[in-house]
Amino acid sequence: MSQIRKDVFTGRWVIMAETTTVQPADFNFKRLVRETKFCPFCETNEASTPPEVFAIRSPGSFPNGPGWSVRVVPNSAPRLRIEGELVPRADGFHDLMNGVGAHEIIAETPRHDRSLHELEIHKISDVIRAYVARMVDLERDKRVRYVLIFKNHGEGAGAHTISHSISQLVALPVTPRAVKTKLMIARDYFAAKERCIYCDVLQQEIKGRKRVIAENADFLAIAPFASRFPFEMAIFPKSHNSAFSRISPGQVESLARILRDVLGKLDNTVGGPPYNLSLQDRPFLRPAAPGSWNTIEDDFHWHMEILPQIVRVTGFEWASGFFYNPVPPETAARCLSPVVDA
Repeated sequence: MSQIRKDVFTGRWVIMAETTTVQPADFNFKRLVRETKFCPFCETNEASTPPEVFAIRSPGSFPNGPGWSVRVVPNSAPRLRIEGELVPRADGFHDLMNGVGAHEIIAETPRHDRSLHELEIHKISDVIRAYVARMVDLERDKRVRYVLIFKNHGEGAGAHTISHSISQLVALPVTPRAVKTKLMIARDYFAAKERCIYCDVLQQEIKGRKRVIAENADFLAIAPFASRFPFEMAIFPKSHNSAFSRISPGQVESLARILRDVLGKLDNTVGGPPYNLSLQDRPFLRPAAPGSWNTIEDDFHWHMEILPQIVRVTGFEWASGFFYNPVPPETAARCLSPVVDA
């Protein structure tokens, strides 16, 4: 019989198929095909993008020229713009504000023929350092409440026009509703038990090991109990930390290692499906509004989500809010990591 599982972090319900015999080869999808036409994110084409706002470069190289390992530029067609004022206002019963924020492209490598998991550890570490640097910089902008970093890999995950390996950053003047849900559940759990819900779940997963995909000294990667998608993965720091920007230099390399590990497993075992990766972080701590909670440092725990786009989201999911996953996470973990990493 199938199961209906509840996600303790979001309150979302997922219908989990009863089968445990699914194999990765049972799924068909379109592999990433890199376009060979002109690409503005390749090295030597820097003049084809807006001027860079951040880069990690070789000594002696110059801004907006070759010699970089990671380069961050404004999106040429941004969803939100850094210029202007928010001007919140009403339109009858409705609320609105100007589209102020930021939308940036993080070119993860100068090479067009490499995916993130195919880079060396120190190169992936540079990508993580670029994430941190941009978040720290944007936190100074009082108009920004939340920074979302995400990656669309493959056409089936939304990368329709760009085959170069990139991440994107969107700085928002409000906290996304999906993040608020996680924050409120974490707050309520902490109020009841004086413990972080994420830390408690991590301890259970480490002890049970049924859904562990990879592990090192600093991070744990699991197939979440209520996974929405086949081979969904989440990466958590083992030590409690509410803010990604406070990651230590040693943890940067550990995160790079486990990220390359799990994305490599997805590529080698499942054949390289398209996926969406997102950083789930806490909002910036602005002066608290009346009724705001003050335990966020203790109750929230940053993490990364990796959602392979192997099956389609249909009318049932959109209409009900329920997801249907044909691959239980325990099966996914066994497929991705027959021998759990030590």
